[in-house]
Formats: sequence, structure tokens, C-alpha cells
Amino acid sequence: MNGRERILTTLSHTEPDRVPYDLAGTHVTGIAISAHDRLREYMGLPSGETEIVDLIQQLAMPADDMLEKLKVDTRGLSPLCSNNIPLPVGSEKWQELITETDEGQTYIDEWGFRQFMPSDGLYFSLVQSPLPDMDASVDQVRQLPLPDGGEPWRLAGLREKAERFGQAGHCVVLRSTCAGMVEMAQRVRGMENFLMDTLANTPVAEAVLDRFLEIKMNFWAAALGELGDVVDVVFEMDDYGTQTSQIISPETFRSMVKSRLKTLIDHIKKLAPGVKIAFHSCGSVRPIIPDFIEIGIDILNPVHVSATGMEPAALKADFGDDLCFWGGGVETQHVLPNGTPDEVRDNVRANIEALAPGGGWVFTTVHNIQPDVPTENIMAMWETLQEYGGY
Repeated sequence: MNGRERILTTLSHTEPDRVPYDLAGTHVTGIAISAHDRLREYMGLPSGETEIVDLIQQLAMPADDMLEKLKVDTRGLSPLCSNNIPLPVGSEKWQELITETDEGQTYIDEWGFRQFMPSDGLYFSLVQSPLPDMDASVDQVRQLPLPDGGEPWRLAGLREKAERFGQAGHCVVLRSTCAGMVEMAQRVRGMENFLMDTLANTPVAEAVLDRFLEIKMNFWAAALGELGDVVDVVFEMDDYGTQTSQIISPETFRSMVKSRLKTLIDHIKKLAPGVKIAFHSCGSVRPIIPDFIEIGIDILNPVHVSATGMEPAALKADFGDDLCFWGGGVETQHVLPNGTPDEVRDNVRANIEALAPGGGWVFTTVHNIQPDVPTENIMAMWETLQEYGGY
């Protein structure tokens, strides 16, 4: 089987020849620049200028030689945006976007979010929102100068890439143009303000959600109009979970978010009936997994194995007939960065035993491989998948 066949087989809840593997197919299954560069050196691959695929998270885009050597089944398409521009550090474009001081680097993206990375930092963090007033109005929300989302330049070069990936037998994955509606609303208002809005100022909360629903609808109309026949999986996202519970209650999700998310999912399915829809939400989201299934989500990413209620075997038993899983191959918060290679191997084996039977699973880490992950642990993860991932 080639990578595309392998993933489409598992997404049909059938066992392929081996468990499929994703690395860097999305901006939540990627690898930090420093970890990537160490891994290339370990693998004996030539060094060079590393492409940044996500500026805020400081993620690398592994080159084809690395992806082929690691037997990665996916290839990702990232629409252009201010956070995702092939951007060599120190280039003229870098100097246009980034303000550098002794303290660090500041960057204002296309959404009006001021981001800052300290001089000894590893990624950018939001430090100023465009609408932080506690008593903001609906009119202020509607007047925010936000992008349309459907601008043709976002798709520049993606069809050629998609066709090349498909001809090479890879599963083609297309990510959304921005984070989820709730996450973007928190960035616009500030997290505390938006969460208060959901309870005490619901017209403002709903107005912000509607702005980003419209932006996403515009993006997918443009993207799938151009790429719908050459894409296998689309990735949408939002973050509803914490380590132990939910950021917004299931009741608030159902009253304020679910219908909007369904509108978006229906829109995507109408535009490209053949694609599979993956949805990313970190944390403990078990209480709303039935809602995800109800509104037409095909794949859940990640399997946040260390969060409350997200035990892999239980999720597979309870939801594996209706939902595929993408992630959870190794516990990424503690085991992968801090464990020994043997502890990594044990964790990977346990997750394969829980999630692989019957298909319906794509192996990848819970979230991006961070800068502090030892190369030996990355290789222990990969070698264990090669040894135990066959059917």
C-alpha cells in the first residue's frame, strides 16, 4: 500500500498493512525547529536552511528526504497567512514582519494580535488583543478589521503541491486558515473577557464567533473550490479541553458553539463530499465527543492520552465504530520529553495495542514534538511503531 491507500483504508475502519504515520501533515502534528534539526543530523541527512511552516509555534517543515526516510504517509498543505509564510530567519521579509530588540522579538499578525517571543524563548505568545475592553459592544466586534478568509493568494502554489503529493502516493491533508472559532474569539477579546462574555455578554460572544464562522466559510469555499478534488483530509480545529475538564462547559458548547460548528462541517461536506473531516481539540473533551459524531466529524485529533477521560482503550471501545482517531501514539507532555527510550517504547506499544485493532487510527504524537525532546526518544517512538505497527 502507498500512504494514501493506507490512510484511506484505516479511515474506513479497516485494517491496512500497517498503522499509518503522520509527521508534520498539520500544524498540530509537527516538530519544533531545533528538534527537527537535531533529528536530521542524527539521521545523517544534509544540513541546510530549515523552512518554517508555522511562525508562532516555530515549527519546521521537514523536507521530502526526511519524510521519505521516516516512512511518513501524509503530506500537508498549509494555506498562506501571516503565521505561515516560508520565512528564512533574517530575510528581508522577516525584517519586515519582526521587530527585534534585546528583550526579544515582537510580531503583529494579520488578525491584529501582538505576539512576543523573549530572546531566550522558543515560540511566540499573545501579549495584546485587538479588542480587550471588558465592556466591548457588538458594533465594535463587527467593525474589527479582520481578513476575509477567502483571498486567492492564500492558495498560491497549493494545487501544484497537492497534485505532486497525490501522484507520489501520499495522503494530502489541508489545514484551515486560522485557529478555531472559540480560540480566535479568546484571542480577540482576551481569554478572561471572552469566557465572561459567554455568560454575561452573550451578544458579543456570539458576534465574535459569527465573524470567524464567516471567515472560515469563505476560506473553505475558496480552498475546496480550488483543491477539493486533490485533497483527502481537511483539518478544522478548536480547543475546548483542559487537562482535567473543559474550557467552556458542555452546555455552553451546545448552546453557543455546536450549531455554528455544524454549519461549518455541513459547508465543507457540501463543497467536497469525498473528503474526510478531522477536528482538533486538545484536552479532556470526552463529554462532547458524541456531539462531534452527531454533527459529522469523521476524525478526532488528538487522543490526549494524559487528560481526564481520554484513556485510549476506553475511547476506542466507546467511539471507535463511529469515529477515527488521529494521534495519541505517545504521551507527549511527560513521556516523550522526559522519559527514557525504554519508557517511550513501552508507552508506544501500549497505545498501539489500544488504538490499532480494526483500523480507524493514524499514529502521531499527541501534539507537536517540542524543542526539549531528545532525539533518542523520537527514534525510540518511530522504531517501536515500525516494530509493532504491522497488522
